[in-house]
Amino acid sequence: MSRPAQDAGVTRRQPVSGLPVAIAERLADMAAAALVAELETWPKPGLVSHVDSGSHVDMDHTTFRRSAAAIRPFFGCLATAGGAGAEMDQLRQIGREAEAAMLAATGGVNTHRGAIFGLGLLCAAAGAASAEDTRLSAARLTDIVARRWGDAILRGPIPLRSHGTDVLRRFGAGGARVEAAAGFPLVREIGLPALQQGRALAREEGAARIQAFFALMAEVEDTNLLHRGGAAGLQDAQRVARQFLAAGGAGQGEWEARAVAIHQAFVRRRLSPGGCADLLAATIFLDAVESRL
Repeated sequence: MSRPAQDAGVTRRQPVSGLPVAIAERLADMAAAALVAELETWPKPGLVSHVDSGSHVDMDHTTFRRSAAAIRPFFGCLATAGGAGAEMDQLRQIGREAEAAMLAATGGVNTHRGAIFGLGLLCAAAGAASAEDTRLSAARLTDIVARRWGDAILRGPIPLRSHGTDVLRRFGAGGARVEAAAGFPLVREIGLPALQQGRALAREEGAARIQAFFALMAEVEDTNLLHRGGAAGLQDAQRVARQFLAAGGAGQGEWEARAVAIHQAFVRRRLSPGGCADLLAATIFLDAVESRL
């Protein structure tokens, strides 16, 4: 049994895997670090950060910190399962255990359900690639997700009572399921290039992540925005993101003041682009995989 499963205390049967424990642990650390980096990226319009709680009244920076620590071992479990050739049903079971740990740590608040799904799949793909002694890259990991589990993701159960299900019914938005099943094209084609562009523009990692976030928000059909603000809320968010980028993004002299003004406007309307936050975390994780592994 791998150490992530033992640490978690809830995954009783971990598949036999060719993935070394040290690699599973490192992937778990990188996934948790990506969540913390996303949290501390500021100002992300409407979202919780180390500065304030954005449009949320039931969670803050410490809530997210507790959540990231609680779910960290399960990313290792998912990497180990991926290395053992696990099917989607096995990954879902580990994901459900991670959600239970999250809710226990946060007093029932959903902080990272979307991130458990997205980052969890990428960790499983990293485990699969590592077990095959294949070089890890964003292209390789996202291809594994689409090829191995894409069909099962789309065929999987849809919760009867969730914001995502409500948005699917009202607006036809596929959300995280469609993005993951397709191999995270928004992360590959928008998030990662924008992160690199942000580094060239600002030469500061926080600003680079802001560039990536606004680039994602300009294009993503964010189901959290649809849930809170309807079609108008989504369209307004995409419009202001495109305006921010057109004005120079993180390379403009007053970028932080502009982003703060957008953040305050989102808070007044209770808009929260949580789907974009999950994709930013996935972007940060894949960037780290390419640069460190």
